[in-house]
Amino acid sequence: MFQSTEVLGPSGPFEKKLEHFLPREQQLEMARAVQNALSSESTLVVEAGTGTGKTFAYLVPALMSGQKVIVSTGTKNLQDQLFHRDIPKVCEVLDLPARVALLKGRSNYLCKYRLDKVMMEGRVRSRTQISHVQKIRQWSGRTDSGDIAEVKGVPEDSPVWSMVTSNVDNCLGSECPSYNGCFVMESRRKAQEADLLVINHHLLFADMSLKEGGYGDLLPGANAFILDEAHTLPDVATQFFGLSLSGRQLHELCKDTRIEHLAAAGDMSDLSEACDHLEKAVNDFRLSLGEKPGRVAWRNIKNKNTISHALDELQVTLGRLCEWLEHAAVRSKGLESCWRRNQEFVSKIDTVTQKEDDNFIQWVDVHRRSFVFHLTPLDISSSFQTQMLAYPCAWVFTSATLAINNDFAHFTDRLGIEECKTLQLDSPFDYADNAMLVAPEQMPDPNSDQYTETVIEYAIPLIEACKGRTFLLFTSHRALRQAEKLLDGRLDYPVYVQGDTPRDLLLESFRDDGNAVLLGTSSFWEGVDVRGSALSLVIIDKLPFASPGDPVLQARIELIKKNGRNAFFDFQLPNAVIVLKQGVGRLIRDVSDKGVMVICDPRLVSKSYGKVFLKSLPPMKRVVDTSKVKEFLEQL
Repeated sequence: MFQSTEVLGPSGPFEKKLEHFLPREQQLEMARAVQNALSSESTLVVEAGTGTGKTFAYLVPALMSGQKVIVSTGTKNLQDQLFHRDIPKVCEVLDLPARVALLKGRSNYLCKYRLDKVMMEGRVRSRTQISHVQKIRQWSGRTDSGDIAEVKGVPEDSPVWSMVTSNVDNCLGSECPSYNGCFVMESRRKAQEADLLVINHHLLFADMSLKEGGYGDLLPGANAFILDEAHTLPDVATQFFGLSLSGRQLHELCKDTRIEHLAAAGDMSDLSEACDHLEKAVNDFRLSLGEKPGRVAWRNIKNKNTISHALDELQVTLGRLCEWLEHAAVRSKGLESCWRRNQEFVSKIDTVTQKEDDNFIQWVDVHRRSFVFHLTPLDISSSFQTQMLAYPCAWVFTSATLAINNDFAHFTDRLGIEECKTLQLDSPFDYADNAMLVAPEQMPDPNSDQYTETVIEYAIPLIEACKGRTFLLFTSHRALRQAEKLLDGRLDYPVYVQGDTPRDLLLESFRDDGNAVLLGTSSFWEGVDVRGSALSLVIIDKLPFASPGDPVLQARIELIKKNGRNAFFDFQLPNAVIVLKQGVGRLIRDVSDKGVMVICDPRLVSKSYGKVFLKSLPPMKRVVDTSKVKEFLEQL
């Protein structure tokens, strides 16, 4: 059997068969380490810098191993890329007849039962939504997978998707009339038979405890887990090991109850009235939280009279609906499903509002029109280790951003990983010659009212020297919107702003224009790949420390201090370094890329902890003289 390094190395099949493929020592080293981990059933943690080619570095040994391997990613975009592009390419080069499957969460697949309900009951009223349903109906007759990502012309945020897909709350499981032709069941069957299965982190955690019971367990048959985009795992695990209940879920329960009531229990008028009362209680509770959206600790607001009264009414009306659904459950499987959901919600709302434990934080995420109760664990290391120990096989964790100042402890400690091999691979790209790092002098304090205005005034001459081709990345939506106003009418280049258009369309327009400026926050700091001359300047407004007002962060800080540790250096600083590394990673995406990285925050050089950020970044040439920066950009 060939070694992975022979396959990916000089004169190997990849260099011979793939145009533009170049063997890289970093890729060979990672492939060697992954192959060793798979054969020895050990744990490996790998940071692979941009350009390492980590995807091939783990796919080649995985596919050549002959084992059943589960690859988990952080995003559906990477899932689709792996399944539709990268894996077929590797199989073709290696001439491997591997059985490969793609599996997403239930809500990513068309539910034939719910689509039929929509068609029969005519619940859709607007012309736009009618058009969307018609397109979905036409596609449903020709799709093999039922994956809604295949549908063209229906936006991701269209309300009709929630009507024609199911979720863990409303799925009827084996009692569904369309069970035999269920796309979720078919995708799970293929997953069981696959040699290589591509899933995402949310689905991984869900399946670990059979949260979505009734659909079998995928994991015991696996010989290895490869977790890409592993830097997101601690946060995803935190969501999974906690509890949540949203106003939207309660409204969905009422909507589904009404549908099933009309179909099977039309004589029970009290059931519809109970839904009316619950919907009013949900809306009243949202009003009691005030107008301002945000995240707030439950302990800080639960004793306010208006909120406690609204919560009491919410629990009473939810209980009454549950009583009526218990009587109606015998009428149909749909009503029985609503009753079981209602029971679960009664239990959840009691837990997320009443449970008091120093290891958890109760908080509410207040949206413009809705809310979400959360019960979040502050430390998931022991829970994650329990899951890992349940599957004693090879575990590979990889990302471009895992280490802090050449140390993996922050990542491994959060997941409770004690015994593992670590490998840090620098990017093969020539950052020293192809990239500049600029920390502007004489910037005001990041908390000052004039800060964003100063950043924009500093940025405009650089953007002009670069002839557009710029990302402006912000740490808050407020700063982004302020920057949008400050830039209005001042640039001769197209300006795109996150939120105005779906992300994929925004990036497509940015690439096609070749001279555009894009303003983004949060999701644009990672997972965005713009290669070539369309992006040559990235400007970051502040070091990405999490908001100190966030209730989960506050609770974690309290717990860390209680345990005698330093919350800033042990948690806040490492998290910010990881996010900054992701943002910096947007600049150089290919061997020939050149550009300038500007980090405006004066704390990068004025604070002692700034050195931790600098040591964790690629070896870019530090420049202070703005004229030299402009000259470099103009030459590009």
